[in-house]
Amino acid sequence: MLRFGTDGVRGVALTELSTQYVASLGAAAASALGSGTWLIGVDTRESSPTLASAFAAGLQSQGALVEFCGMLPTPALAFLSMVRGLPAAMITASHNPYTDNGVKIFAAGGLKLNDEVEATIEALITGSGDPQLVPLHDVPTSTDEYVDRLVSMFPLDALVGVHVVLDCANGAMSVVAPLVVAALGATVTVLHASPNGVNINAQCGATHPASLAAAVVRHGADLGLAFDGDGDRLIAVDEHGKIVDGDRLIGLGALHLRDQGLLRGNTVVVTQMSNLGFHLAMATAGIDVVATAVGDRYVLEALAAGDFALGGEQSGHIIYRHLATTGDGLLAGLQLLHHVKGSGQRLSQLADAVMTTYPQVLLNVRVSKKHPNIADELAVEIGTAEAAFNGNGRVLVRPSGTEPLIRVMVEAATSDLARSVAQDLCHAVESRFGTKNSSV
Repeated sequence: MLRFGTDGVRGVALTELSTQYVASLGAAAASALGSGTWLIGVDTRESSPTLASAFAAGLQSQGALVEFCGMLPTPALAFLSMVRGLPAAMITASHNPYTDNGVKIFAAGGLKLNDEVEATIEALITGSGDPQLVPLHDVPTSTDEYVDRLVSMFPLDALVGVHVVLDCANGAMSVVAPLVVAALGATVTVLHASPNGVNINAQCGATHPASLAAAVVRHGADLGLAFDGDGDRLIAVDEHGKIVDGDRLIGLGALHLRDQGLLRGNTVVVTQMSNLGFHLAMATAGIDVVATAVGDRYVLEALAAGDFALGGEQSGHIIYRHLATTGDGLLAGLQLLHHVKGSGQRLSQLADAVMTTYPQVLLNVRVSKKHPNIADELAVEIGTAEAAFNGNGRVLVRPSGTEPLIRVMVEAATSDLARSVAQDLCHAVESRFGTKNSSV
């Protein structure tokens, strides 16, 4: 049986993630979170409408009512969940290829589920026969409130004079993102906004920004923004076509909020995967950093616990928690565009100045059984490696959340040193646990 990962449930669409399983998941979710009205949204995968119908069938088997919001970004569905006080389910596999799909569930109020609620839902899932799929009728105005909300956050001429290229990943931001950015006055060039059910994330979007980088240079644009398939992730490109990742975007956001007096607790929240250079840059700026386990929901939990305003992941999940309940690639992009225009500088200048990225090496070691406490088991070796860095390096050894792997990440002043230390730690794992076949 599929289980919840770091961001919902995912699997190969219509086989591993079958209609039977999704219907059972819907029934379990209704039992755990309530059988009133639910919202359902989908991304642009060809399998998404069918799986949405299956989830709706499961909900209705428990007496729930369903409002189908059609194709819209995950943050738009979370926003509707927040303003209407209703639980919601997004049918999406985010940045995965079209052959995969998944289900992201939000509790009433647009909040991601914690581990305890996910465990409760998993315990309630039962096998069932083929579900009677529920016909769902699209509500074309579902995104209107979301669009109006984003536009209202900025002056109507906020982006006049800015030329931006948008890569919509042939996904759920294909309609909304160009509409919002143009409404604020920007000149917009749009890429990959013609979804056909099978081209979502296909050599485009936040995980494949090469075509965006080329387009920014070709059009002489000020910068580019790339979203992933469901729109909760952002990667930027400067005017020279250089990638600006989540660490730099979060760093720029933290400095911007601090200067506005909006950085609550003078703190930013990131995961353990954020680059050492980010931590050093925030320390230099006098900003505190809270580091969580990998996964944007853990970032969200830390933001809520500390009443902080900003957090995210190197991969591009960026959460302005005082403005939204979840990661929102478009909101993060608008904040960046407004900051760049207001600064009078180019994105390249801002991104280069915010931090120095330390070389990072990530190796995987396959294991025969799980080692959830691998960092403790390898504490001596990790301590020896970190002591040799003398403050100019970092080691993170953790189990994969989805595969039988130990992930070894090392950052150091040079790539050669990082790789050497990472390989030594992999050898230590192999020799102690009888494993082999490490890979980049």
